[in-house]
Amino acid sequence: MNATELKAKTPDELRDALVALKKEAFNLRFQQATSQLENTARMRAVRRDVARVKTVLNQKAAEAAAN
Repeated sequence: MNATELKAKTPDELRDALVALKKEAFNLRFQQATSQLENTARMRAVRRDVARVKTVLNQKAAEAAAN
């Protein structure tokens, strides 16, 4: 997921994506705790995707407030 894809989405779609990413992050943490996690790099990617979504949401909110 890159920022240009995210900027094209509506705030509602971004919130849905954020919820899905947070669920995935929870599941990955659970797998890591039970030593079942195979792809440890996925945790980092999900964390960064969450940050990207939050950044784009904040940018859209600032844009809406400025107008």
